[in-house]
Amino acid sequence: MDPDSMGLSTPADVLQVATVLEDCVDQLVVLGKIMPVSYEGRPDADEIVGDEIGRIVDSQRQLEQQFSQLMTARQDTKFSGAIGKTNRLMQLDQDITAVSGGLKGSNQFFTRSLKQSPLTSDNLEKIQADRAFVESVMVEAQSELAVSGTFLSLLQSVLSEREKKANLQQTILREEEGRKRIKQLQRLKLEVRKEKEVEIQNRNEMIAHLKDQLQEMKAKTNMEGKYVKKNTEVQVFQTQKHCSMSEQALREELEALKVKIDEEVRVNGEIESFLKTHQRELEEKVEYWMEKYDKDVDAKQHELDVLKASKAQDLARLQELTKLYGEYEQVVVEDRIEKEKARRKAEQEAIELQCATKLQAWWRGVMVRKGLGPYKKGKKGKKGKKKSGKKGKKKKK
Repeated sequence: MDPDSMGLSTPADVLQVATVLEDCVDQLVVLGKIMPVSYEGRPDADEIVGDEIGRIVDSQRQLEQQFSQLMTARQDTKFSGAIGKTNRLMQLDQDITAVSGGLKGSNQFFTRSLKQSPLTSDNLEKIQADRAFVESVMVEAQSELAVSGTFLSLLQSVLSEREKKANLQQTILREEEGRKRIKQLQRLKLEVRKEKEVEIQNRNEMIAHLKDQLQEMKAKTNMEGKYVKKNTEVQVFQTQKHCSMSEQALREELEALKVKIDEEVRVNGEIESFLKTHQRELEEKVEYWMEKYDKDVDAKQHELDVLKASKAQDLARLQELTKLYGEYEQVVVEDRIEKEKARRKAEQEAIELQCATKLQAWWRGVMVRKGLGPYKKGKKGKKGKKKSGKKGKKKKK
């Protein structure tokens, strides 16, 4: 930056800026005189801190309530079928991101405020130091402005402070990273130690458990050996006992079978003699039934021949009756046709007679109304008119 460009154009501008700087220096001096070293011991110190923390808490609650409302609106919009749901969700996501960032910043500010209490003298000493630095910078800028009409010292002070602040921030960041790394390594160390302790404890428990199992297996093996030995002896004794009992049972069964064979032989002889006798009786019955069958067949054949002859006679009679029925039926049909014709003719004549009667009555009425034929009106007196009128009425009746 060119130093000449940092000067003011006219003496009036220099005077105005110098006046402002002088006023600022005076206010900073007065502020340094009236500013207390600390809030400690003041009766309203707790109230000041409580108000400040209350404002921070209220702001944080408002942000939390807004975040909750945005999450609820996003959930409702996600499960709704409204038009433009995608744009609404994108807008809600942006709002949620902004509110969550503000909430994180508020939490950090709240934590920092709790860590740094304004009741201690450290904060006010820092404020006094900052005020003194600003006062010195302003005095130097005022002097430079009065001598040369420039304020390069002010810019150099700002740049140097920025550089110091950047270096301090880098140092703080490195220190924080180192602390985080140390905490991470310590946490990892504790986790590894816990894992090893747990592993050692598990292995010790496993060793103790395996020793207990070994003792149990030894005792169990001894007991099973004794049990198998006794069980084998018992099974051998049972097998021998069972074999002797089976042998005795087989002997008894053999004796019973011999007795049963003798009995079956005797029964077989008796059944054989019975079947021979029964066979002879059946042969005699077969001969009797064969003869009876031949006689019954001849008798039924004769009855069949008689029935066939009777059937032929009945068939001839049926044909004659069918023919006679056809003739009678034709006569009945012709008679019905003649009667129907006579009935229709009588109905037609009755209709024609009724129509002729109606036609004659209509024609008489026309002749009477128009005075035609015998009902023609003559040129007579009133009596003649009355008589003719009476006659006409009688004729109409």
